[in-house]
Amino acid sequence: MSKRNSQENKAAARERLRAEREKQAKKDKARRQLIVAGSAVAVLAVAGGIGFAVVQANKPSQWEAAADAKSVTAPKNTEGTDGTTVVIGKPEAKKTLELYEDSRCPVCATFEQGVGATVEKDVADGKYKIKYIGATFIDNSDQGQGSKNALSALGAALDVSPEAFLKYKAALYSTQFHPDERDDKFAKDSYLLKVADSVPALKGNADFQRNVEEGTFDAWAMKMSKTFDKSGVTGTPTLKMDGKALTVEGSKNPPLTVDQFNTALTKALKG
Repeated sequence: MSKRNSQENKAAARERLRAEREKQAKKDKARRQLIVAGSAVAVLAVAGGIGFAVVQANKPSQWEAAADAKSVTAPKNTEGTDGTTVVIGKPEAKKTLELYEDSRCPVCATFEQGVGATVEKDVADGKYKIKYIGATFIDNSDQGQGSKNALSALGAALDVSPEAFLKYKAALYSTQFHPDERDDKFAKDSYLLKVADSVPALKGNADFQRNVEEGTFDAWAMKMSKTFDKSGVTGTPTLKMDGKALTVEGSKNPPLTVDQFNTALTKALKG
């Protein structure tokens, strides 16, 4: 091989090597750019995820939003501001029994199971009207939702009729359906609807079911709860007539039997 050909071959080899290096350098640069771009996207995704989580964490809960609602849909058969005045009974009845209850309250359940039927009959007979004031304070003790959810469902029953309201309230407090205070079953719409199936006026009632599942009366329930908070009543059940509490004679305890109730009521009706 001539010296000239040898030099030309070496030059060609160097050129091929240079071209290969340039080609590889371009590939490495492109790969680095992809890595940087991917990292940026990942950082943005993480930041976006954190931002979304922060927004969600700061977003008011369903019940906080309901409590702050400017517009309140009140059930039928209510009166007053935001429909928080619930009075049931014959117009000619001269006296009104105020009844303060929390749906999760075990003592309220004892009262309703023992005396509820008597109250319902008295109201039907026109002996007196009842003014219902619903509370939700038990939810505050365990971060629950059952008191609020049940009160909203009671609003849905009241929207059907006062009679449906009374029957549904009795069912919620019944030995069959009232849960242990530590078991927040009323937080579940499905359980509230199961209880409603025991009330003829509510079983299969599409409007009632929709109002429960959509929380139509959630804001109303929170306004009712505030009415209780402003009442000065500190426990449930509390019964009042003409501003005076009905209690077991010689104590500050609410009447939990028919005899105790009738004794206290007779005195209150004369007052």
